[in-house]
Amino acid sequence: MNKERLSYSKIAPESLKGLLEMEKYVAGSGLDMTIFELVKTRASQINGCAYCIDMHTKDARSQGETEQRLYGLSAWRETPFYSEKERAALEWTEALTLISENEVSDSLYEKVNKHFDDKMMIALTMAIVAINGWNRLAISFRNEVGNYKPK
Repeated sequence: MNKERLSYSKIAPESLKGLLEMEKYVAGSGLDMTIFELVKTRASQINGCAYCIDMHTKDARSQGETEQRLYGLSAWRETPFYSEKERAALEWTEALTLISENEVSDSLYEKVNKHFDDKMMIALTMAIVAINGWNRLAISFRNEVGNYKPK
């Protein structure tokens, strides 16, 4: 287990203002909270962010998400547990999280846009941008894993 390097939220809380505003925007956008937590968890799995995986699986469970869907998330393409809309959001999440390895194609955009209107496309994308930022902070500074409690 790695020791926390520093507590960025205590040392420079003002540094988080931008990410917190993004989170606030997405939370108030009308984006489905189930999708919001699935996206956060999936991006965190891809990035290997233990702190965020712990946090967002706990948040998802507290909002009624099932163990089966959380356990199957890393293999979502192989399971019947997710709606077409959720699948589109997860595919968009993977493409944007691994953007240096992927082309974000017109066909993928159109596939996702069938399920999300323009405003929700922005909200979904901002959710993905935000969680990737949080992942990078938590991994870099080694946030302590396991103590998070849902609100």
